[in-house]
Amino acid sequence: MKKIFCTLLVFFTLVFIGTPAFAEPVMFNTATLKYHKLYCKWAKKCTVNCIKIEKSQAIKRGGKPCKVCGG
Repeated sequence: MKKIFCTLLVFFTLVFIGTPAFAEPVMFNTATLKYHKLYCKWAKKCTVNCIKIEKSQAIKRGGKPCKVCGG
């Protein structure tokens, strides 16, 4: 009974309060202002102007998503 109560408490807490924000890392090209998912072939090829930052920070810097991976 106690397990069920605790499980329901956690479930309703997550539903009503929300889940914690997840910071998705991306590769951001500071020259072209494009951001890529880490597995994107263009992110892997970028060696000079790319930095690994959170997606929200890339967008704040004026970044646009990659047309191949969608950022």
